[in-house]
Amino acid sequence: MVDFLAENNLCGQAILRIVSRGNAIIAELLRLSDFIPAVFRLKDKSDQQKYGDIICDFSYFKGPEYYDGKLEAKPELQDLDEEFRENNIEILSRFYLAFESVHKYIVDLNRYLDDLHEGVYIQQTLETVLLNEDGKQLLCEALYLYGVMLLVIDQKIEGEIRERMLVSYYRYSAARSSADSNLDDICKLLRSTGYSSQPGAKRPANYPESYFHRVPISTTFISMVIGRLRSDDIYNQVISIYMGITVNLVEAWEPYKAAKTALNYTLDSANIKEQATRYAASMESLKPHVQQLLKEGYLREEFILDNIPKLLNCLRDCNVAIRWLMLHSAESAYDLNNKRLRQIKDQVLNDSKYNPRILFQLLLDTAQFEFTLKEMFKQMLSEKQIKWESYKKEGSERMTELAEVFSGVKPLTRVEKNENLQAWFREISKQIESLNYEDSTAAGRKTVQLIQALVEVQEFHQLESNLQVCQFLADTRKFLHHMIRTINIKEEVLITMQIVGDLSYAWQIIDSFTTIMQESIRVSPSMVTKLRATFLKLASALDLPLLRINQANSADLLSVSQFYSGELVAYVRKVLQIIPESMFTSLAKIIKLQIHDIMEVPTRLDKDKLKDYSQLVARYEVAKLTHDISIFTEGILMMKTTLVGIIKVDPKQLLEDGIRKELVKRVAYALHKGLIFNPKAKPSELMPKLKEMAATMDGFYRSFEYIQDYVSIYGLKIWQEEVSRIINYNVEQECNSFLRTKIQDWQSVHQSTHIPIPKFPSVDESATFIGRLCREILRITDPKVTCYMDQMNTWYDLKSHQEVTNNRLFSEIQNTLGTFGLNGLDRLLCFMIVKELQNFLTMLQKTILKDRTAVDAFKAMIGAVNPVKGIVANASKVYGTAVAKTQKIWGPYLEAIMKVGQMQILRQQIANELNYSCKFDSKHLGAALENLNKSLLADIEAHYQDPSLPYPKEDNTLLYEITAYLEAAGIHNPLSKIYITTKRLPYFPIINFLFIIAQLPKLQYSKNQGMTCRKTTDPVDWPPLVLGMLTLLKQFHSRYTHQFLALIGQFIRSIMEQCTSQKIPDMPSDVVGALMFLEDYVKYTKLPRKVCFIFDEFRTIL
Repeated sequence: MVDFLAENNLCGQAILRIVSRGNAIIAELLRLSDFIPAVFRLKDKSDQQKYGDIICDFSYFKGPEYYDGKLEAKPELQDLDEEFRENNIEILSRFYLAFESVHKYIVDLNRYLDDLHEGVYIQQTLETVLLNEDGKQLLCEALYLYGVMLLVIDQKIEGEIRERMLVSYYRYSAARSSADSNLDDICKLLRSTGYSSQPGAKRPANYPESYFHRVPISTTFISMVIGRLRSDDIYNQVISIYMGITVNLVEAWEPYKAAKTALNYTLDSANIKEQATRYAASMESLKPHVQQLLKEGYLREEFILDNIPKLLNCLRDCNVAIRWLMLHSAESAYDLNNKRLRQIKDQVLNDSKYNPRILFQLLLDTAQFEFTLKEMFKQMLSEKQIKWESYKKEGSERMTELAEVFSGVKPLTRVEKNENLQAWFREISKQIESLNYEDSTAAGRKTVQLIQALVEVQEFHQLESNLQVCQFLADTRKFLHHMIRTINIKEEVLITMQIVGDLSYAWQIIDSFTTIMQESIRVSPSMVTKLRATFLKLASALDLPLLRINQANSADLLSVSQFYSGELVAYVRKVLQIIPESMFTSLAKIIKLQIHDIMEVPTRLDKDKLKDYSQLVARYEVAKLTHDISIFTEGILMMKTTLVGIIKVDPKQLLEDGIRKELVKRVAYALHKGLIFNPKAKPSELMPKLKEMAATMDGFYRSFEYIQDYVSIYGLKIWQEEVSRIINYNVEQECNSFLRTKIQDWQSVHQSTHIPIPKFPSVDESATFIGRLCREILRITDPKVTCYMDQMNTWYDLKSHQEVTNNRLFSEIQNTLGTFGLNGLDRLLCFMIVKELQNFLTMLQKTILKDRTAVDAFKAMIGAVNPVKGIVANASKVYGTAVAKTQKIWGPYLEAIMKVGQMQILRQQIANELNYSCKFDSKHLGAALENLNKSLLADIEAHYQDPSLPYPKEDNTLLYEITAYLEAAGIHNPLSKIYITTKRLPYFPIINFLFIIAQLPKLQYSKNQGMTCRKTTDPVDWPPLVLGMLTLLKQFHSRYTHQFLALIGQFIRSIMEQCTSQKIPDMPSDVVGALMFLEDYVKYTKLPRKVCFIFDEFRTIL
């Protein structure tokens, strides 16, 4: 009969593929369970209020029209719904595909059973498959994996969350309109069961059998599988069902009378005591035995070959004891709200005298013993044939030499010629030579006969008297014995070790030993080498899910291997993270000593002061702490490069990643805690907190500089990479609030699984420290309460005229957060400007242009000012009437313009600081960037004059990349930036013109200070006003700017004409304001002064 798993056996291959897919589905479900978007949990009140109307459970299907009607009634809800769809459709699709694959799995299994029943597979029925060893195993596994899938889904992805995700997917995807979609069936299978994994949660009625029954499976098949299993399996009260998911049968079998009764015999108090004391005694005796075996030089090749059964028994006993004690003492196996379970647990712990440290030590020793034995056995297997052939050759040559000795020709201390013995030994040599390695059974029998013959020849021919002949015979027998031992080295021993040493049941509960592992490492860093064997033992758990995937030659092999290997490597990193943590604790002490205790030795020193500067105690403490750090480093580097699953773990990389992780954790926490501001504090806490933060960051930097040589890492490189990553990630998260399509953690280029940047709960409207810093700067430089003096780069309080802050603020930010921090702040301000401009345009279109009075005033004004080159008759009245009619709309307009202007001033200051520090710290980079920028602009201008000249193509990223460098070096002008795309707007130049002349009466001209606010109760700050208007106009076509400037020019001419005709000697203040506006506008935009001829003369009049 054809082998059931042979490639040409269609029946076997079909069920093998189903089982292979089942293992891959479980891996995907476990992987996805870590990526459930938090919003679907609806835990926070803010989430419930914001998303409660767009995230629904299966109640949606009872009345979709009601829910959709609610959405359609509110445009803002529609907008939120669309934004939510854009952000979550990708992850929802991934979850849906996983759910769909579970449904498809059971459908395919049922179809396979139907095919067996209908005779699709020739000569195969359900009975024949179950009689076959492989067939029975695969059918049992297929059913078991389906149960595991459903339980994993219920444990890891709660029912309510599943329903919300499925409804959201249904609403957002094309599945609702697709005729061949099986979404209904998936919803029926995965609707909430009412089960909760929370401690103390009540088990739903008929759970899990009603859940398993949602897709019916052949009852004949189930009863036959159980019938086969009944005679094969042995149960215990706590079992691992799949990759460390444990179940306590006391709880699980509670609703089933027969099972419960059967289990009660096992759970008899006397029986529990017997089991627990037996395993306690077993552990007590095994521990010294294994430690004896692990002594240097004890496990030698001869010893192993002579004692294979004993060693395997010892290994089996150790693993059985560890398994029983680990499973029955695991916290996760007992619901402490259940009185009976609590009693059983207490009895198990008391009767077994459970001590987690002793159990862990046995696990450690067993893993080391297993690893050593495996490695030695692998070595022996690889050398098996070579050694066997070498022993055969040695034995044959000895017999040939003896034959020559008895020929009488070869001189050997008076041995008489004996032709019979000569012929006999020659024959024995040929017999040894003829032994065949391939036919090990026959060779083994023949070798035993040859040994017996050599014993007999020594006795019957009285050869004992000749010591040399005896020695030759003894050596040959020894070689023949070695041959028997070597031929018995079989791969089955390794397979037995693999099965016996399985640790998959501890995939999750091993975490309860993490603190013990870490404490051991802290006390003795060399413990890492012993832990390596434990990690490798845990890696053997990967064989369980991968076996069938490998047999089926499935493409899922790589992704499933990567998932489980990644999980294990993450655990290894978690355990070994204690080393960088301990190193940083020592480092903090070193820095404290260096800063506060140890005085810096001057270049010239009086010898009588030498003792004062020696500070031996403090220096000894620094040396001791430094030595501790180097010992920790040595400890982790002693662990050789290890293949964990399919991922290679390099200890040097592990150490560096660990140091990076600890640095990121500490720096991120320091930034989060150090940059929280009280908005009511007077004066602002900004500068003191920045100075304090700068000192903290300098401490981290100095500690890194100090440590790098002792642990052999590139300190400065790591520092810059990780600090920039922290800041860029926080900027990205802060900017998410301005984006429709958010950048999720798993999409971020700055976030990492191995070296994660921690997220902290927000303390105000900002998501991160960079947002808090930015909003604090905006708060203290608010144009409503401060006045900005452009010549002095300083903000003054409007009421007290005291200095609030100046450009030193940005130097302080540079000291604290470096170039990355300033650059990140600049990016955040860009997003804020974009948002402000968008809100402004929405207000303009939905409020101002919908106001009939205002629009009529604009129309009347257009009629009055045409032609723009002319003079407006009765100017004061015309302008005054228009301003009066539109007065009520300018409040929000002014606020938006001033906000944009304020942020542009801050961007200018940041660019100045970045450019200054770039020229100071990296003058060659700065010069190269400036020249490259100039040459690129020259080439682009040349191309527009002559299109045949070269220009960067669309797919060329040069311009995009160079922009990032230029902005980081401050070689850019924020005022010339286009922030948003705009459409044509009616009356736009006239609206802006009226807005400006409406603000001029609130301002006055001073020779020393320029334009300043008249009344503090009606504040208008001049630089933000000009820069805000400039930025707004920059977003539109240049013709709007020309029309706007022409209107201001006409205003100046018309008012001056009226003054001249009325013989008013002084220039009106509004005209002065308009002239100052034009002058500043030209200055900031760098337009040529000939734009307006009046400029050069008006100051002499003033």
